[in-house]
Amino acid sequence: MHKTASRGFIKRVLPIGLAVPLLVVPVVAYLALSTGSGRGLPVAQGSSGGTLHPLAGDFQPSETELAACDGESTCLEQAFGNLSFRKGPKVALAVFESRIAVDPEVEKNCHRIAHTIGSAALERFDGNVAKTFSLGAATCVSGYYHGILERAFLGVSSKSELGKIARSLCLGGGMRRRGFLDYQCRHGLGHGLMIQTGYDLPLALSLCASLGTGWDDRACAGGAFMENLDTRFGFRSAWLDDEDPLYPCERVRARDRHSCYLRASWRIHTLGGEEFTKTVAACARLGVWAQTCFRGYGRDVTEIARYDPGKTLRLCRLAGARQGDCLMGAARTIANAAGPRGIRPASALCERAPPSTRAACFSGVGLVLGMLHPTTASRHSACARLTPRYADACTKAASAEVDPSGREAWG
Repeated sequence: MHKTASRGFIKRVLPIGLAVPLLVVPVVAYLALSTGSGRGLPVAQGSSGGTLHPLAGDFQPSETELAACDGESTCLEQAFGNLSFRKGPKVALAVFESRIAVDPEVEKNCHRIAHTIGSAALERFDGNVAKTFSLGAATCVSGYYHGILERAFLGVSSKSELGKIARSLCLGGGMRRRGFLDYQCRHGLGHGLMIQTGYDLPLALSLCASLGTGWDDRACAGGAFMENLDTRFGFRSAWLDDEDPLYPCERVRARDRHSCYLRASWRIHTLGGEEFTKTVAACARLGVWAQTCFRGYGRDVTEIARYDPGKTLRLCRLAGARQGDCLMGAARTIANAAGPRGIRPASALCERAPPSTRAACFSGVGLVLGMLHPTTASRHSACARLTPRYADACTKAASAEVDPSGREAWG
């Protein structure tokens, strides 16, 4: 891929590191865990006392403008939110994308800024999720969509009401079932459920399980586990243990372990001194979950590499025999980061990969193509246009990704 085009893509998508059924882990069973000497954040109380403890605040417009921000992240979030609230999300997103290309502070904070553009647009449209979604874009790892769902539960005061709203938010508005926008919506639900319940992971996961199909459940659980690792609003989740990077993967129900282990590499990496060889060694020791961990490692390294294909390939090479799993996760991450615009950069990574890993890598692209195209035939055609040689692997992954059971979905 042309170097200028590649750089432009990187700047557009660079992320910052989105009646209640019973869980096998009781909702009230919080453990007393260390908050970690470097964290400095109080542990969220969750809903163990029987009452929801919402942490998310609604967007409040102000007079702050972009010209006054001088690179300060909170100011930038508010200013872009004000633009979205007053002139609409399409205008705000257009300005946002142009600024990502030239302003390193906007680039660095792009995912959080996109969250605020989405939440401000939701306020502009009086809480109409479907309309707000329809006017968005997948810029910077779909932060716009995640911001909408983070704020969609404001004012909810009971668990039963929370479940009812969760089951209705992603319906209608032109969102095709198990399509790209539907995935972003379900994933964003996981973020929003965690925030609204005060980071009560068991409760959030139980609500994900009530959404309908296994696919809905897995997409939502992925957002919940992501939010569990990256809590906001001045709290940290009780479902983290600085002495055990794999916690709580063995404490959740079997179906949720995939989503948990898919995030394990990031926790291993950050707690282990950010040494890639240690992360690889830890993933390799996970037995049946090693493949899942290495796919998550691929997601992590391509984000750490700022979507640079050369750096991503070098970091995946450290995975040895699991290099293909790493590249599958990396390709899926690049493609997902910008929706249709991410397919070509993801394919370019695969074209540079070692021949023995290309089928796995193009499978990662297929995971996103499955959601972007509505039929098996159109998915196969899209895969064949990208890579005639590996079209079968790409198509197989595309079909598995949209199976209602969710068994082979990324989540």
